[in-house]
Amino acid sequence: MTEDHFGAEVAARYDETLGEMSTPAAIEPAVDLLAELAGSGAALEFGVGTGRIALPLAARGVRVAGIDLSEAMVQRLRAKPGGGELEVMIGDFATTRLAGPFTLVYLVFNTINNLASQDAQVACFQNAAAHLAPGGHFVIEVSVPQLRRLAPGESSVVFDLSDSHVGVDEYEPATQGLVSHHFTRREGGCFELRSIPFRYVWPAELDLMARLAGMALRERWADWNRQPFTAQSTSHVSVWQKSAGPDQVLT
Repeated sequence: MTEDHFGAEVAARYDETLGEMSTPAAIEPAVDLLAELAGSGAALEFGVGTGRIALPLAARGVRVAGIDLSEAMVQRLRAKPGGGELEVMIGDFATTRLAGPFTLVYLVFNTINNLASQDAQVACFQNAAAHLAPGGHFVIEVSVPQLRRLAPGESSVVFDLSDSHVGVDEYEPATQGLVSHHFTRREGGCFELRSIPFRYVWPAELDLMARLAGMALRERWADWNRQPFTAQSTSHVSVWQKSAGPDQVLT
């Protein structure tokens, strides 16, 4: 099972660390797209966390369910208005099943990378397809690996630098491993280190995982505002669609 790196201490201050990701400018375009794809059906969030996306999506009238490995994060979700009304199961979203079907399954904010092996990421796509109704959609938001930023012979990139936080990504290209190191200033001026292992994944690799699960790419944008995805994009929002059935061909 995937290791839980979001225990009580992390969950207690998680929302406070989101910065711009918690603003309407970041949330509303995501909810707009997800509500559009869910239509009159139900949505399932893999890695629902504290409900940053699930709660505003439910407020749009979409029936939202979630899966999350962290009981502490889900407790924070439950404490928020509307959080007690969502169906949430504690478990690994690569394998845990809820009763469906759903017209939309989604996975945001780089959470696919929390699955630290290719086998687990493949299983995640299979699990998404198993939850989807024919013709339903699976959406992932994830960064593009920034290996081009690595200097020759180097393995680390500073991705955030401020008085209160230093973030360093340490890459292992041979295994597509990635460890994000977060140095955060606490009271008294001391820095606390938190390191989280990930597996980075390329867009083309995700497309192959989707095909193995019976889904095909329908859209790929650079962000939730649906800007074009280019070779210079640092992230992408990708939409795959499940086959509509044995007698129907997706176009």
